[in-house]
Amino acid sequence: MEGHGRRVLLFVTLCLLGTSGASCWRREQFPRVLPPSPTLEQVIDAVNRNNGAIESFTAAQASLGGQGMPTLRASMVFQRPKRLRLRADLLGSPEIDLGSNDELFWFWVKRGEPAALFYCRHERFAESPARRLMPVDPQWLIEALGIGLIDPALPHQGPLMLSGNRLEIRTITETSDGPTTKITILDASQGWILEQRLHDAQGRLLAASTTGRHKRDPLTGLFIPTVVQASYPAAQFYVRLDLGNVQVNRLPPNQAELWTMPNYPGYPLVDLADPRLQLRATSAQRHYAAPSGQGTADTPMRWPR
Repeated sequence: MEGHGRRVLLFVTLCLLGTSGASCWRREQFPRVLPPSPTLEQVIDAVNRNNGAIESFTAAQASLGGQGMPTLRASMVFQRPKRLRLRADLLGSPEIDLGSNDELFWFWVKRGEPAALFYCRHERFAESPARRLMPVDPQWLIEALGIGLIDPALPHQGPLMLSGNRLEIRTITETSDGPTTKITILDASQGWILEQRLHDAQGRLLAASTTGRHKRDPLTGLFIPTVVQASYPAAQFYVRLDLGNVQVNRLPPNQAELWTMPNYPGYPLVDLADPRLQLRATSAQRHYAAPSGQGTADTPMRWPR
């Protein structure tokens, strides 16, 4: 169980600080949204018109699974721009609680090592010790869900037509660590975000996500993916989230409790931005290091199905 606890703790950290998988699913056919050879403006408009109207979603009967951990029953609630709550249990016993509100994010793992409830204010993450271990902004998790927006003000390249009725857009963003390149793969007919890969200035794959089984919400008419596969290649880590019967723009009651950081007796609060915090970055990176030649810009890692 000790190894399981470490894997689950790593999973939650990666969910908050970064998330690839590679898979495709059969899906229902819908009327075409994009023309056969769309312009960049047309692609951005199609993505933002659908995703921008998704203000929230609720997945009360989700499931969560990954390498080295059992499949957990889960529930997930999201509200723009930063509110997120994912809770999972095993046989009715709470195992994972991660969340984000307007001010901070947190995560708790029942079997985590060390036993603690970790948290960090959004504006302090960039300078936190955790940044050295997982150099991806926590907002990546929300983007990984495939319902993010494409900022028309950023420098984009494309769209490039790919095989399989897909489009590719590349976006370069300047960060404190140098320029990062985000590769976004979209459905060429519907404009759905199918895959995202984030590379650092050296071309190394930092984080990625793949989404599928898009569903049309019957009340809003909006499309949302119901399966998310995610990975953090440097940690050789893979996870799959099935959202199940997700509902768009219909939040559950007791929202104040959803966005409040919880308290778990016996688990002290640990601020990830505390400069005195000592993270085992070296040992973790050594234990989960990617094999030589994998996880590069040209050869993304392949994960078990």
